[in-house]
Amino acid sequence: MRRLQWLTLIAAVGVGMLTLGACMRSDRSDGWTKDFPIDKGELVPTGRNPYFILEPGYTLLLEGGDLQLIITVLNETRMVDGVETRVVEEQEAKGGKLIEVSRNYFAINTRTKDVFYFGEDVDIYKDGKVVSHAGAWLSGVNGAKFGLMMPGQAALHASFYNEIAPGVAMDRVEIVSISETVKTPAGEYTNCVKVKETTPLQPFVTDYKYYAPGIGIVQDGALKLVKFGKADEPKK
Repeated sequence: MRRLQWLTLIAAVGVGMLTLGACMRSDRSDGWTKDFPIDKGELVPTGRNPYFILEPGYTLLLEGGDLQLIITVLNETRMVDGVETRVVEEQEAKGGKLIEVSRNYFAINTRTKDVFYFGEDVDIYKDGKVVSHAGAWLSGVNGAKFGLMMPGQAALHASFYNEIAPGVAMDRVEIVSISETVKTPAGEYTNCVKVKETTPLQPFVTDYKYYAPGIGIVQDGALKLVKFGKADEPKK
């Protein structure tokens, strides 16, 4: 789900231990958990993690400078790697012009509330036309495997892969704080989880994201939360 950094690259060329109940085995050959031997029968497309909401109609709007990101949990599901996943659409714009639309596929564990990421379809735009699908991947296709997006219990220094698609998408995060305070146009949030995001595909790029309890992502780099809520509710 690494966005603007990936676009910049295209333009240039033309955990500690992780707490997941009893459902995780650690494979940390490179220092990051990448093996999640869960019971897929426990995964569903709808639910609520303390920091990640998978409920149809839920929307987050983040802005920063001339950048805008709209995240919408759609009333759609898709079967990926034997799991019914929730479709979450992200629309990114720069200077009022659409630059990327992605359809991301998530599922939540009913027991642990861990949210897993099963891939994404990507459309990258230039002058109103789709010019690339860079970064697209699906668990179970071409050696790709699902990753962990957000554990049900955030443990300090936990480090794990969000995406496991060799050569395509290998985002990974470390939880570096569970007590951040973040000020945004939508409000001030306490006890936020801060994650440090890196990828071996771009070893010199580091991002930081912040997730607020009961809300979800409230800051992604320079982007900060402006509005959030469900489609049938007034935006907060």
